[in-house]
Amino acid sequence: MKNKVYEFLNAQDIKYEVTDHAPVYTMEEMQAEGLDKIGTICKNLFIRDQKGKKHFLITADNDTRVNLKEIGTKLDAGKVSFASAERLEKYLGVTAGCVSPLGILNDADHVVTVVLDKKLEGCKKLGVHPNEHDATVWLSFNDLVKIIGSQGNELVILDFEN
Repeated sequence: MKNKVYEFLNAQDIKYEVTDHAPVYTMEEMQAEGLDKIGTICKNLFIRDQKGKKHFLITADNDTRVNLKEIGTKLDAGKVSFASAERLEKYLGVTAGCVSPLGILNDADHVVTVVLDKKLEGCKKLGVHPNEHDATVWLSFNDLVKIIGSQGNELVILDFEN
């Protein structure tokens, strides 16, 4: 799966670096691997509205507090909750622990809205999984926005702290 991500990035002429590491499932494990010393590691959440019609992939700074009640309001989606493992597989083609904004490469119907933390704007080195949890891809915020645009997914940049 990660080779597909690397092929895409190369074909799009996106500059990136890769850090291979032991499989990590939490932000704490990423920090234990020292990834937070390389760049800004991102947490990623896959949520849905109450009716299960809208899906959102949230990518936020590791230190950003993400309140689902507030996010539902800010996104005009009402009550939101974490999406099931089945939905994660169906829409992003990944399993729990591998959620990444690069999962949209598997969203052929472009139904997932990507929500980026405003705090990440201008960041030169964001760390996200290449749809597998044993590596981290480092790329710039601008390149991540470019990737999302090339896929046709809706993009929202949200200030989680206001």
